[in-house]
Amino acid sequence: MAGSDVLYSHVVRDYLLHAADQESVNVSWSQSILDEVTEHLMANTRGFTRESANALLRALAETFPDAMAEPSEADYARIPDTPLPDEDDRHVIAAALAADAAIICTANTKHFPAGMMRQLGLTVMTADELFTQLILTHMLEMVAAHRAAVAAFTHATDATTMDALQRAGAPRTADLMTRVLGIS
Repeated sequence: MAGSDVLYSHVVRDYLLHAADQESVNVSWSQSILDEVTEHLMANTRGFTRESANALLRALAETFPDAMAEPSEADYARIPDTPLPDEDDRHVIAAALAADAAIICTANTKHFPAGMMRQLGLTVMTADELFTQLILTHMLEMVAAHRAAVAAFTHATDATTMDALQRAGAPRTADLMTRVLGIS
């Protein structure tokens, strides 16, 4: 289950989606997560309009038609009544349960108490942790995902993509992929 913060960062989102294209990982999200992403992108990204948001949502739906996981009341009922550090994240847990996800990928790991997540059969990982694990376990697919991420942008290079990953909070991913590719 991708948290909205993971889908917010362009380079992190692309890395995740290209990894899913390579079948290294399955992706899922809910409409609430997508609404958060587009709301924040429109508020914080110059030039990102409602039309841009609609185009992103269409592309996600067309490329990953099975990714939408809408939680039911039963999914919410499975979540213990224990207060969360941020109650607004309860919908992310419910969506992960609806998707039968094993991992919630988010930078806000402290918002998801480890004990509760274990009880629900969920692991919470940052994008950096997830990508590093994927590179180690699905190296060829992740190299292909990296190549696709670089090719998707005019003037992007391995080096600029590694810099972008560093800035986006995925330094171990950038370092590991740099070593895997044999670049400096």
